[in-house]
Amino acid sequence: MTEVNRRLMPPVLDGLSWVAGLYVAVLARYEFGLEDRHLAALAPIVILAIAVQILAGQALRLYRGRHAFASLEEVRVLIRVTLINVAVLLVADMWASDDAIPAGAPVVGGIAALVLMLASRLAWRLRDQARSRPDERFATRVLLFGGGSAGRHLLQSMLADPKGHYLPIGVVDDDPRKRRSHLHGVPVLGKRGDIPALLERTGATTVVFAVANAEAELVRAIRDITTGAGARFLVVPSVAELLDHDLGVRDLREADITDLLGRHQIDTDLDAIAGYLTGKRVLVTGAGGSIGSELCRQIHRFRPAELIMLDRDESALLAVLLSIDPRAQLTDPSLVLASVRDPSRMRHIFQTRQPQVVFHAAALKHLSLLQRYPSEAVETNIWGTLAVLEAAGDVERFVNISTDKAADPVSVLGYAKRITERLTAYQARRSAGTFLSVRFGNVLGSRGSVLTTFATQIADGGPITVTHPDVTRYLMTIQEAVQLVIQAAAIGRDGEALVLEMGEPVRIAELARQMIQLAPRPVEISYTGLRPGEKLAEVLFGAGETDQRPFHPLISHVEVPPLDPALVRELNVDADPVEIAATLSDLCARRALRPAA
Repeated sequence: MTEVNRRLMPPVLDGLSWVAGLYVAVLARYEFGLEDRHLAALAPIVILAIAVQILAGQALRLYRGRHAFASLEEVRVLIRVTLINVAVLLVADMWASDDAIPAGAPVVGGIAALVLMLASRLAWRLRDQARSRPDERFATRVLLFGGGSAGRHLLQSMLADPKGHYLPIGVVDDDPRKRRSHLHGVPVLGKRGDIPALLERTGATTVVFAVANAEAELVRAIRDITTGAGARFLVVPSVAELLDHDLGVRDLREADITDLLGRHQIDTDLDAIAGYLTGKRVLVTGAGGSIGSELCRQIHRFRPAELIMLDRDESALLAVLLSIDPRAQLTDPSLVLASVRDPSRMRHIFQTRQPQVVFHAAALKHLSLLQRYPSEAVETNIWGTLAVLEAAGDVERFVNISTDKAADPVSVLGYAKRITERLTAYQARRSAGTFLSVRFGNVLGSRGSVLTTFATQIADGGPITVTHPDVTRYLMTIQEAVQLVIQAAAIGRDGEALVLEMGEPVRIAELARQMIQLAPRPVEISYTGLRPGEKLAEVLFGAGETDQRPFHPLISHVEVPPLDPALVRELNVDADPVEIAATLSDLCARRALRPAA
């Protein structure tokens, strides 16, 4: 259909509806015994109805393409135009001297015309929907597990793409209230236990897990049922992965280990976050790292006045910039190439760029390497943090990214991070802004994480190396961790460490087994023994710290004793590694020190 015909069609259909509606109203009034005088009197009324319909429709933009044809918004305008038309016809009928047209004809005719206009739109919509469905000859027949919000959005997306690769045949849901109902015309066929039989009956070859935030047990259970029946298993991303767009068919993917570990619903207070980020100059150190880059991407959504991304790795800086703006170049002023180890450079950056909010994510994080080279932990993690803290004395909000290894630390990494928490608490006593730390555990998918290590070992044919059969760690995805970091910064109080809820600790051997199940071929697990400075199980709270959650159910607040920076400036990085580690341990254990007056 041409564009001209598409524009002419609605008023023509509506005009014909008024002709039919008024004719039926008069015909019914005279019990199908119309005379010539009735038809003669009806003609000017019909002409007036058509004219008012078109004029009122133009005035209210019914026929100007403002609303999609057959949409709910268009129906609302159509009802208003019909009421106006009925009112005009009533007035015209009362002024007419000829009583051949009954007084109730405009009302009855208007109702009949409205029904016909709505029916034509419904028929048009059903025709469009039938045309937009994927071609059954080529599309893959799928069952959707989950009839909630994510499932409905996905069904809508699938059914609106005539060139789509997936045709939904049915929905599977454990909620008995949904049984025998239809979602966007697709029937709910049964519960999870019915999947094998439904696959055979419907000819579907794929099951799509359409629950955006689900417990690990549910994801694994549906995957096992599906693969056991010989079908393909796809999942929709978690809510944390869909921050910048609505769920669609393009988001479907194979299940990965993060899906099998479970997903966490994060209740984000967007208004509170926007209050301290929108329109502000925000600096992220370590912007090229896993956490730093995700911070930049999520902060960008809140439209800061300026996002300043600082890192010493030029390639990593370019990568995060392109992930935000694919057309950007290295000349972009948002990029700052610098090392936090340089105090004078930090002072210059803060003086010239004047950030209002700082997320300090720059740090060395590999436990075993820092255990061997503790001087690097001192220079980057401790002295680097101190350089940024002292340069940031006038900022409104400072967030130091810490780790669960800072709780009752036994490693160089844990000592260094605990010291940075205490230095941040010290600066909080001396500055007008809010200075706090955020503590969380291992992040899945970050560079060098256990996930990427296992993936590399699987790709090489194995074995997967696990330190101990009973070793456990707190794990969460990068998106979930950063969402909570940003939320925590909105509610954190001066000098605190905020501890993010990480769920139940995961047995690393079980994680390895789950990844092996996703591997194309069997891989063995080899146990190598705990490394120096490594705990069998991490804790989120140190000795004397209590789990208090006054503002957010997933964020705990703990007090942090301040530590005078003069004590860390005296550290001797040329000393023996064992001596450096012992000195850091001693600093962590020192009692709270009052800041100098």
